[in-house]
Amino acid sequence: MPWTYMLRCSDQSYYVGSTWDLDGRVWQHNHSDLGAAYTRRRRPVELVWSVWFERIEDAFSYEKRIQGWSRKKREALIHNDYEALPGLSRRAAVQRKAGGFEAPR
Repeated sequence: MPWTYMLRCSDQSYYVGSTWDLDGRVWQHNHSDLGAAYTRRRRPVELVWSVWFERIEDAFSYEKRIQGWSRKKREALIHNDYEALPGLSRRAAVQRKAGGFEAPR
């Protein structure tokens, strides 16, 4: 099944990706040259968040969405603090909007 996932790297930065095989992909990030260049230089990495989707297109789209988020917003997602997400948005219009965020599945 398709996944969007977030890794914490050894330098405490975050990496966001999507994949069909979550366990295999995390292994690649830690052990092989098939992991992203970003994570190869920051090993070991640790899986800190993931969510599955029915379609890979949705997982990839959510990956791209999270990649644009600030560190604080990513950490709110890791801690399942969905109520904090709109207030951590870079867009003022989203910050002003009352609630409205729904976590995927």
